[in-house]
Amino acid sequence: MPMLTMFIRQILSLGKQVPLQTSVEGVWLCQHVACNLLVFSYASKTSVRNFTTSCLKYAKARGVRKKKELSEKKLTRYFVDQRKVSVFGGRGGDGTCTFLSEPRKEFGGPDGGNGGDGGHVIFKVARQIKSLSTIVSLYHGNNGDSGGRKNCYGRNADHIYVMVPLGTVVKEDGTIVADLSSHGEEYVAAYGGLGGKGNRFFLTNENRAPMTATPGEPGQQRVLQLELRTMAHAGMVGFPNAGKSSLLRAISNARPAVADYPFTTLNPHVGVIHYQDFEQIAVADIPGIIRGAHRNKGLGISFLRHIERCGFLLFVLDLSTPEPWQQLEDLKYELEQYERGLSERPFCVVANKIDLPESKTNLVLLREKLKQSVIPVSALTGANVEELVMHLRELYDGYLESTQIKGCVPVKW
Repeated sequence: MPMLTMFIRQILSLGKQVPLQTSVEGVWLCQHVACNLLVFSYASKTSVRNFTTSCLKYAKARGVRKKKELSEKKLTRYFVDQRKVSVFGGRGGDGTCTFLSEPRKEFGGPDGGNGGDGGHVIFKVARQIKSLSTIVSLYHGNNGDSGGRKNCYGRNADHIYVMVPLGTVVKEDGTIVADLSSHGEEYVAAYGGLGGKGNRFFLTNENRAPMTATPGEPGQQRVLQLELRTMAHAGMVGFPNAGKSSLLRAISNARPAVADYPFTTLNPHVGVIHYQDFEQIAVADIPGIIRGAHRNKGLGISFLRHIERCGFLLFVLDLSTPEPWQQLEDLKYELEQYERGLSERPFCVVANKIDLPESKTNLVLLREKLKQSVIPVSALTGANVEELVMHLRELYDGYLESTQIKGCVPVKW
């Protein structure tokens, strides 16, 4: 009786808390909850604390949680373009020295099987991987199984696949040993050892009962350096706060961080421009270069290497600064000091921030100083961006023709 009294009190308190539209719904809800309470109480012999109903009308509307966008500073912790990796191939399985032992077979002979081969450590390119942050410092291949009785061979070990991003360069002692530049490409970083031989392998007419069995060979050991070089058709080069990130946002769907302080971009961003004939051009936003970058000043040579893969360059100049033509000379000098011939690649000069009042006067002076054509744009207002996009297509077509003449394979996106 006290248990039933407590049930009735809980039902009445629930009826006061839940807003009911009609008396009919209130009676149905009380009956439904009372039945559930009685069944649950007799089954578990315990008091009921929480009440749930299957009616969606009284359920709370819960919004879908959106994934938090990481800031540029937090993203730098996940972007890694250099790694030193030690790789060890798996050890081969040992051979076995055994003899056949069955009834009515006094001299059954040797029946020791060979060991299985060790597993390789293989680097494989995956387009979904964008950084070397998932690469650890040590990889060890799986060991092969030892041989068994009755001429049973040991099982070969499975290979270990290490996923690396597109554009990964593998070096050993400063020498490039592999250039992984296409999706699905593989490179065996360390070979696994061969399995040992069982005594069955050494059976000859002269030696009918060999007692020899060899152990498995150890796997290959190497220390490799991995470098990530951004794969893009065009690379935007400029000083900090020249508006490269804003310009990339204006011509593509990329969303790099934009702020009014230098070195906002701390890792390269790649945006893709889509044309009506379904052609795609990848443009990389390289972090700002300063004077003395080839001597590792500022962000240094750690990001100059990302320009090596670009087929043509975009020199982004800030028209709001005095003597903007000096920026172009300094940028070319830094590229040339880093790698000879890098500044001689096809390029175009993009004069950004044309919307500012002082930029119009500097634009006239810039065109007088430079022989090549200058494309004035405003990444903020979007002025003259279409002309830049069309000029990029002309540079891209020239890049395709030059790669076909040289017999090279152009970058595909």
